[in-house]
Amino acid sequence: MKLIIGSDHAGFELKEKVKDYLKQLKHETEDLGAFSEKPVDYPLIAKEVAKKVAKTGSTGILICGSGIGMCISANKIKGVRAALVYDEYTAKVSREHNNANILCIGARTGSAKNYKKIVDVFLTTPNSKEDRHLRRIKEMDSL
Repeated sequence: MKLIIGSDHAGFELKEKVKDYLKQLKHETEDLGAFSEKPVDYPLIAKEVAKKVAKTGSTGILICGSGIGMCISANKIKGVRAALVYDEYTAKVSREHNNANILCIGARTGSAKNYKKIVDVFLTTPNSKEDRHLRRIKEMDSL
């Protein structure tokens, strides 16, 4: 699986750990920045990752200090359903119920400690085919 990944300066260190972990799992990543801990504006990184995910139908991962700014910014792009995930349960339901295509993690939150489990669950949970979930996803996409 090819994953589009990005972070701001606050998420840079965790992004590098996530990339290493994804490499261990034999996933390919395309890193759209940040490339150091030098301050950058997270909306610009989120926009680039989200546009690429929407255009290619791939899956993305965004990381900033809280995960909130990246999530809000990514969700501005049509075709993106970014989810701020903070544990295995929210990773599971973000995929299963909401068909999330971008995982957002906060590097300065408790979720950073469990990033491997969160990534595993997000990447392996299939989207539900239940009518109620499919209907709600269509409703979200029509907003």
